[in-house]
Amino acid sequence: MTYFTNKVAVVTGAGSGIGRSLAIELAGRGAAVAISDVDSTGLAETERLLLAGGANVASHHLDVTEREQVTAYAAEIADGFGFINQVYNNAGIAFTGDIQDMDYKHLEKVMDVDYWGVVNGTKAFLPYLIDSGDGHVVNISSVFGIISVPTQGAYNAAKFATRGFTEALRMEMLSRQRPVKVTCVHPGGIKTNVARNAGQVDGLDHDDLAKNFDKIARTTPDKAAKVILKGVEKGKPRVLIGADAYAIDLLARFSGARYQGLVAKFAGQAGL
Repeated sequence: MTYFTNKVAVVTGAGSGIGRSLAIELAGRGAAVAISDVDSTGLAETERLLLAGGANVASHHLDVTEREQVTAYAAEIADGFGFINQVYNNAGIAFTGDIQDMDYKHLEKVMDVDYWGVVNGTKAFLPYLIDSGDGHVVNISSVFGIISVPTQGAYNAAKFATRGFTEALRMEMLSRQRPVKVTCVHPGGIKTNVARNAGQVDGLDHDDLAKNFDKIARTTPDKAAKVILKGVEKGKPRVLIGADAYAIDLLARFSGARYQGLVAKFAGQAGL
């Protein structure tokens, strides 16, 4: 028996990366898992891995930006399993480029997935989590929801918004004495496909951006999943993943707004 045994956990963005590792780790600890993604191929592979391990799994193609679709999905999962204990709003994308050079559509797409996808998942599943009497919302932000960096304006906006939304939700659940815990996760560099799948403004080299990210990504998705679930089990309001995340958190705490000048200087020297 583990903390997760016989619980029902929903994981979005489960077709690869942290989402896949979370689903596998949750199933390995005795949870039933409902997985979803827009990437049908990746999702099928996650389902195959889960079934091979004997997991109780429900798999659905899902676009988290489609609010009505997410609401219907939540009802379907609740009906299928009978109850829902946990939701991991993990689906996300990235985009690189100066704000001046971005089209509005680039900003909107990142916000739609990385922020509104979190809102849609949280709102759709929250009533079922409350009804379970033992609920938990886990929303994935980023270290870029702790500090901002040049060329990541869209991603920063979405991840700061996710942090603010999640922290407000946690306080509401506490003050209203709802049986739902809330955790905001801030990963540092994770070895996933997020950079390789990211978009960028014209003039930036996609392969170079991906290679540069790969150089600084130190934490595996499997390690990230274990850290997240440890935080969930302890009911932590915030989970940092990776030494880089802890360093960035300290930078933000002790430098205040002065970090902006430091990061801007470093970015200029590095040609970012």
